[in-house]
Amino acid sequence: MLEQWLRESRQTVIFSGAGMSTESGLPDFRSARQGIWRDKDPAMYASTHALWHNREVFVQFYRMRIEAMLACQPHRGHRIIADWQRRGLVNRVVTQNVDGYHQEAGCERVIELHGSLRTVRCLVCERRYPAEKYLQEDGTVCACGGFLRPDVVLFGEMLPERALAEAEQAMSAADLCIVLGSSLQVSPANLYPQIAKRNGAKLVIVNLEPTALDELADLVVHDCAIGEWLQAVNQSLGL
Repeated sequence: MLEQWLRESRQTVIFSGAGMSTESGLPDFRSARQGIWRDKDPAMYASTHALWHNREVFVQFYRMRIEAMLACQPHRGHRIIADWQRRGLVNRVVTQNVDGYHQEAGCERVIELHGSLRTVRCLVCERRYPAEKYLQEDGTVCACGGFLRPDVVLFGEMLPERALAEAEQAMSAADLCIVLGSSLQVSPANLYPQIAKRNGAKLVIVNLEPTALDELADLVVHDCAIGEWLQAVNQSLGL
C-alpha cells in the first residue's frame, strides 16, 4: 500500500521530529521514558529568558547538546530518505530537528523549522561559526566581542517566517506526507501534516507513541523503530 503511494505520488514530503534522531543516540523531547523535558523546565535552559538572565546554565545546556550531536551520526533511516530523494521518491524534508543529520546523510531541500544546532551566531554582528566553537574555552565570544548563541529557535521566539512559508507551500502541494518520530504536540509545526491532509494528501504517521493526529492518518505505525520500518519499505520497493 505505502509502496504504491510512494510510486504514484508526484510530491512526497517527509516530516520528521525528535524521534527520528533517537536511533542515532540522541534523546527525544517528550516521550515518557527518555524525553529531555521529562524532568526539566524548558524555560530554565532553552529560552530567551535563560539567554539573557541565566547564561551560565544556558551555555552549559547547549554545550551538552552540541557534544551529544557531534558524538552521534545519521542512522540508516536518514540515509534511506536521502536515497529516496535522489531517486525522486521524496521531494522535500520538513524537520523539527536541529541536528542536521538529514543533510549529513545526503538530503537536500531540507526545511528546518526550529533552526540548526550546527552553527552559533553573534548577538551583536550576526557572524556565524561552526557549533564546535561553542565547546572551546572562549567559545561563547565572537571576534567582535559579542555573545554567541546557538542558531536554534528558543522558547519565547517565533519560528523563522521563511521556513514556515516553505513548509506550508510544500505541504499544500503534497500527495503524500510521511511523519517520522514526531509527537505532533508542538504548534505551529504540528499544523503542517494537517495542511497536507486537508489538501488531499495521504498521511502516514510512524511514531513509537500515539499522536493527536492518528485518527486523521491513512496509515499509523507504532510498533516499529523508524530505521527498521524504512528499511522494510525500502526492501519492498526493491531498492
